[in-house]
Amino acid sequence: MSPTRRTILQQLSALGALTAPPLALASRLLQNHDSGMSMPGMVSTPQSDRPAINGYSLTPFVDELPLFERAKPVSSLHPHNFRITMREIQAKAHRDIPSTLMWSYGDTPLAPLIDVRTHQPLQVEWVNHLPTQHFLPIDHSLHGCGHDVPEVRTCVHLHGGRTPSKDDGFPEDWFVPGKSHIATYPLLQDATALWYHDHAMGLNRLNTYAGLFGMVLLRDDAEDALNLPSGKYEVPLLIYDRQFTTDGQLFYPDSGDPEHPWVPEFGGSCILLNGKMRPFLEVEPRLYRFRLLNTANSSFFNLTLTNRQPFHQIGSDQGLLPAPVKITNLLIAPAERADLLIDFSQAAGQKIHIINGAVQILEFRVAAKSSQIASVSQSSKTSHVPNGISTSDSIPSTLRTIDRIPESAATVTRTVTLHEYFDKIGNSMLMLLNNKPWHEPVTETPRLNSTEIWEFINLTEDTHPMHLHLVRFQVLDRRAFDVFKYQNNQGTRYLAAATPPDANEQGWKDTVHCPPATITRIIVRFEGYPGKYLYHCHILEHEANDMMRPFEVIA
Repeated sequence: MSPTRRTILQQLSALGALTAPPLALASRLLQNHDSGMSMPGMVSTPQSDRPAINGYSLTPFVDELPLFERAKPVSSLHPHNFRITMREIQAKAHRDIPSTLMWSYGDTPLAPLIDVRTHQPLQVEWVNHLPTQHFLPIDHSLHGCGHDVPEVRTCVHLHGGRTPSKDDGFPEDWFVPGKSHIATYPLLQDATALWYHDHAMGLNRLNTYAGLFGMVLLRDDAEDALNLPSGKYEVPLLIYDRQFTTDGQLFYPDSGDPEHPWVPEFGGSCILLNGKMRPFLEVEPRLYRFRLLNTANSSFFNLTLTNRQPFHQIGSDQGLLPAPVKITNLLIAPAERADLLIDFSQAAGQKIHIINGAVQILEFRVAAKSSQIASVSQSSKTSHVPNGISTSDSIPSTLRTIDRIPESAATVTRTVTLHEYFDKIGNSMLMLLNNKPWHEPVTETPRLNSTEIWEFINLTEDTHPMHLHLVRFQVLDRRAFDVFKYQNNQGTRYLAAATPPDANEQGWKDTVHCPPATITRIIVRFEGYPGKYLYHCHILEHEANDMMRPFEVIA
């Protein structure tokens, strides 16, 4: 039998390997090489007696794209106070498969959309009404998932929020069914798209896969002044993948090892948008705004339009870009957001599809002329902004001023190495940052309001979307290097010149692609609040095993 994760950690500790050079460590204990990048279309082999559905074989575009309902405040006297309840539900992901058991922050797979103004404190009571038994396979060898803790635990993180530590969703601050947590979010930040999702220690890969995620839109006067498409012309769009069995139930694989059932990545053949597989949306021949969010556990999506027309990206994780960026494809990692403008004015009466790789995943049915869509259609049920509907079809030439942080402003440069370790037969067993598991003492202690450069040195063969809580940052550059020489203590030998961030990465970010054999540098201002936070890979399977570390902001 393969060694367990716990055994490996014990051996690493006994050998002093957690501080040893990675290659020396590997030669003594493990085969150290890495799995490929978790890309769209990678499907794990089901380990179930119920056969899996091939999502690509189902008839596409038979279900209309569901649209969000806005969260309702607890009362008119408290318009910024909300109560959101986690519960188990049944819902259909496609016309031709049975209803699926899942979890949600609401009554449907689309959790309530929290749509609020910046600089107005938001209070949410997160209520756990889930059952006490999980319906997905728990790996009790993972940190925080032992048999001595409740099987179902939740902890809510507002991803991208500048939030005090006590309400940020620290993984060990979980609560159980029958309990709730009241969190206050000051929202002292720019207009952008955030999202809320589970962050319970060792379980968030399962809780998120089960359906615990939702979206938040922050508005401000500066964005309003741009007169961007709004109301029914602004469509929040969640993209993620799942695997279903023939009886309609969610399938999540295990490794086949009862002592360590964790799998390093998982991609399903069923791509969902707003909870439906390959849906359609009726649109008018005009400009639309799509607020795209990748909530997948592991999968990156590479998106284009079938007619190859360009579209514009106007925002990323932390709000608007300096100016619109014309693109023909978008690679979006787990947890990233992209604010997109698509112009259908030249496609009246046509059908256009978003494709991921070679697969059509969303069909736009463009009306012959504007306002042809019936007023009672789903497309017009919900106005997403309180200030009504914009009818503008123009794309602003500039969006907002973003001053680049000079490297000279940084007082500290930190290096963070990314590792993956394998057993003797090639099974991934452990992932670490700086060769340290989660429970090791804090080693990153930035000062409040200080500026630092963080260098992510990727020694693996995966692209890791690295996320820092609390802060926003700017991408400086990426540079390929010789991993073998680095691991053999022969210094850093660069293989190419540094490349600057792409145009659609020139804004503020909170999640960054870190390609393999590459040093990715970011510059961070630690604005906000003192306290304990964390940084991690947002491939949730990596994060759970143990590619996640705490940091502490010191006042």
